Amino acid sequence: MNRREAIHALGTLTLGMSMPNVAQAVSGPEPKAPAIGSASEPLPSMVAGVRLVDSEIARRATELCRSVSPHYLFNHAVRTFLFGSLVGRALGQKFDDEILYLACILHDLGLTARFQGDSPFEIQGAEAARHFLLEHGYAKDRIAIVWDGIAMHASPIGSFKQPEIALVGEGAGADVIAPDFSTIRKADVEEVVTAFPRLRFKDAFLGTCTEVVRNHPRAAANSFMRDVRDRYVPEFHPQNFCDRLVQAPFLE
Repeated sequence: MNRREAIHALGTLTLGMSMPNVAQAVSGPEPKAPAIGSASEPLPSMVAGVRLVDSEIARRATELCRSVSPHYLFNHAVRTFLFGSLVGRALGQKFDDEILYLACILHDLGLTARFQGDSPFEIQGAEAARHFLLEHGYAKDRIAIVWDGIAMHASPIGSFKQPEIALVGEGAGADVIAPDFSTIRKADVEEVVTAFPRLRFKDAFLGTCTEVVRNHPRAAANSFMRDVRDRYVPEFHPQNFCDRLVQAPFLE
């Protein structure tokens, strides 16, 4: 699957329209990394040749993600960083590892019970991340990049931005829809999934999204162009995101 198509598929979740305030955030070969058996275990230092960021702010962000996310969603956030980093390397891109890590580890905060709301989940998450990083004195110019990476990760727009933004969507798309094996080796995918198991990701993710939409239906409002398409171009039948997720090349 084309990488941009994968990111575009994620966009079917999230083209919301309303934007009220969101809740404040809380005050030889390398050996294969062992699987993370519980959400309290320390992260491995390296997986598939990618070093996990271990700065103070990265550790605090990891703690926040773990504290509010189901285990399966936390693993997805880490896999997003790993896959995004692998894609960036394969494309020869230079990027700030810490900024990318923060955007990836926090990119689904808007799907959690603490931070979901009536804005699209990417905006909920971006705002929660912004509040959190401000509280910890992170530089505002770096926060702005993290915000964009989260807010745009399910939109094709993000793929046209700088690597720290674009690679969030690349990593999430690889994990949710399909890796692009022209840029990510199958052996690396296996190592990432072994280190951070999917834990019935397909069923769990759709269940979480359903709950968010049920609680905040305005967050899933269509864009006006989709409304026009559905009214005046009835012969076009796009594949449903739920089907694309089920058909992803992972067992769970």
